[in-house]
Amino acid sequence: MTDIQESGPGRPRVVILGGGFAGLSAAKALGRAPVELTVIDVTNHHLFQPLLYQVATATLAPSDITVPIRWVLRRHRNTTVLMANARRVDVDRRVVVVDDGREIPYDYLIVATGARHSYFGHDEWEPIAPGLKSIADAYDMRRRFLLAFEEAEKATDPAERAALQTFVIVGGGPTGVELAGVIPDTARDALREDFRHIDTLDTRTILLEGGPRILPAFPEELSEKARRDLAALGVEVRTDSIVTRIDEGAVYVGDERIPTRTVFWAAGNAASPLGRSLGAPVDRVGRVLVAPDLSLPGHPEVFVCGDLAAVRMDDGARRDGPAARSWQSPGAKDAPAAPASPASTPGAQGPPPKFVPGVAPAANQMGALAAKNVLRLLHGEPTLSFEYRDKGNLATIGRHRAVADFGRFRVAGRAAWWFWLFVHLLYLVGFRNRASVLVQWAYAYFTYQRGVRLISGEMVRGSETAGRAALAAASGAPATATSSGGAGAAGGRTARPEPVGAAKAGAPR
Repeated sequence: MTDIQESGPGRPRVVILGGGFAGLSAAKALGRAPVELTVIDVTNHHLFQPLLYQVATATLAPSDITVPIRWVLRRHRNTTVLMANARRVDVDRRVVVVDDGREIPYDYLIVATGARHSYFGHDEWEPIAPGLKSIADAYDMRRRFLLAFEEAEKATDPAERAALQTFVIVGGGPTGVELAGVIPDTARDALREDFRHIDTLDTRTILLEGGPRILPAFPEELSEKARRDLAALGVEVRTDSIVTRIDEGAVYVGDERIPTRTVFWAAGNAASPLGRSLGAPVDRVGRVLVAPDLSLPGHPEVFVCGDLAAVRMDDGARRDGPAARSWQSPGAKDAPAAPASPASTPGAQGPPPKFVPGVAPAANQMGALAAKNVLRLLHGEPTLSFEYRDKGNLATIGRHRAVADFGRFRVAGRAAWWFWLFVHLLYLVGFRNRASVLVQWAYAYFTYQRGVRLISGEMVRGSETAGRAALAAASGAPATATSSGGAGAAGGRTARPEPVGAAKAGAPR
């Protein structure tokens, strides 16, 4: 194995794993610091996840909510960006091992590799019920969503047609609620005049939530308001409905069988498996139980941020001031651990702990603090505890329908919807993305249409390949595969998958 990064003269080496909200926030904060900074991500882009579902439902293009990480950090001369997959971290040797076996040494490490969807022990459901965490997921979901109507148009059996026009969303959190709200809007307003053999008003949307109410993180009155708004859109909201089985033709809730060909998963998350390689205690979803200053217990030079970090609201996230430990030099491998979080103490009594939520503002704040603590360590100063500043919760349901919780101040309806639009535009990275999203939203708002109704993927490629073979057989000519943009035997062009990396929570309708 060989190192692929050499430290600059006299400069500490800082490695950031992940280019999401936490990782990018940390990278920006260290961009002009006296360190050699390396940012590693498995993709080449930063993704604005709160609007990802709008890509999945044909409102936005992938490039509207992504930006190249290299471009964001282009003016930071101390920063190197590597597109690689971090396989594990050796905290004793202080190296990150990437997918090709190479090692990247560090003096300080910030781990912010996020989370993926969890199927609660039923990973076999994933090919049938995709989740939504990446651009690839959004492409797949958009293809399934639009293709369901195309297949229904061709179907001759009424039962098959009804199953194709039934969409089931599993999970009643913000992602599930927002997906459930956009489907009937799209079917009613954007697609109705486009088909001849189906009525898109017959589209059935079912939202399944295992708990007693949707949007459980919101106050009960706002959850009930969201339920009524979804019902007004024609969505069947079913609470206390635990999915027991999913197959190619149906979703099962207990003994009830719901015929459907399209299932979307929004029911749970599991932290990146990289967290377990750090050797620290993790919670039941794989999040690392960090010290109050976000450091890894026993390794003050390692910080964990974003969805990968479990930070207690009543411990690590309170206004405590500096964390109770002193700076240790990068070479002190046996540095004393920070005070352990009560969450990791066996036999702890009392109410269930509350953790900092996995939302973008929290990730941004964690990334900024991790970077600040690295700099404090460099200057021999004690690190600071994480103080979560709750900026509120927002969820949109449909046109002029949204809910917002700001603690004592709660709002729903038009005011919340317009505020949701403004906040998400404000948090997008880059003027180009803000302008593009604003144009797409304006188009959707005034025309009731969706501007990115492109189907791509294996089914399309397979259909075109079969079509070329049939034409070739009829003419006696060999079936020829075309290069990108070139003409084949039938004079057409090959369907190509959209590139991953070209590009949550409700579009104007």
